[in-house]
Amino acid sequence: MRVSLCDGSAVEVDADVKAEIDALSREQMARLWRFAPSGHRFFQGDVGAYFKERFYAVLGGFTPELSKRIGWEP
Repeated sequence: MRVSLCDGSAVEVDADVKAEIDALSREQMARLWRFAPSGHRFFQGDVGAYFKERFYAVLGGFTPELSKRIGWEP
């Protein structure tokens, strides 16, 4: 499915993958952003663009409090 981003561009994201990303909380997304292994499927191509858009533009991304709460150890 085509998903429009805030910058006016559009990306192609599978509906099931979009639903998985949409179901994640801000903290879950932050943990993935910080700790997911290199090459994780949520950070590749159009899916990665959608993940980044949702985490930062929609949910607000990291805050100092959120960063401290999740720490640096997985």
